Amino acid sequence: MIRTLARITAFAALVALAAPAHAQTTKVGGQVPVESLTAQEREMLALGNEFAKRVADTVERWLASKEVSPDRLFSFLYYPIAQTDPPKFNTDYDRLSDREGPGGFVEIQETIYNRAPNVIIYTVTVDKNGYLPTHNKRYSMPLTGNLASDLVNNRTKRIFNDRTGLAAAQNAAPFLIQNYQRDTGETMADLSVPVLVQGKHWGAVRIGYRRVETR
Repeated sequence: MIRTLARITAFAALVALAAPAHAQTTKVGGQVPVESLTAQEREMLALGNEFAKRVADTVERWLASKEVSPDRLFSFLYYPIAQTDPPKFNTDYDRLSDREGPGGFVEIQETIYNRAPNVIIYTVTVDKNGYLPTHNKRYSMPLTGNLASDLVNNRTKRIFNDRTGLAAAQNAAPFLIQNYQRDTGETMADLSVPVLVQGKHWGAVRIGYRRVETR
């Protein structure tokens, strides 16, 4: 019964969180040759490919060690966290992704972020509904109750199902580059690469970054 209610609540949250998007100048892998990308885009794509592989390998290890079952991983169940606005959710695996060090997403995401901290804004992993179980440390500060502050400083465990977020999460092409206007008002580029687990599309990694060149 509880899990059924969680499914209903999660579906309602997905609908409620949907918002207009700002995604122009989209570049889709397979349609746009890698050679036509700018130098910065190729650099971000290389990071994205490494990022996606490391995340996929980590999730595969969770399954191999039976820390989470394939059914639970691919059921996309979200359990609402009380008194959060925007709504936040736990899953059957976010305790694993929250791990520091090997076996979680924190170390992987921070390592990729630190490759270009002057231009990268975020490096995150999402499932194919846009759920983000573990954000970068700088966006996972303790909740304060101040909505304006928490919107910027605690962005973890949210479902980012705006048009840009869903396109990134559900894209099955080798990469997707979009312009993205965040709900904090920032405008940036967003590069995503699919994450495949046991040969199935589970989600994506996303790298948000400031453009330093245009073409």
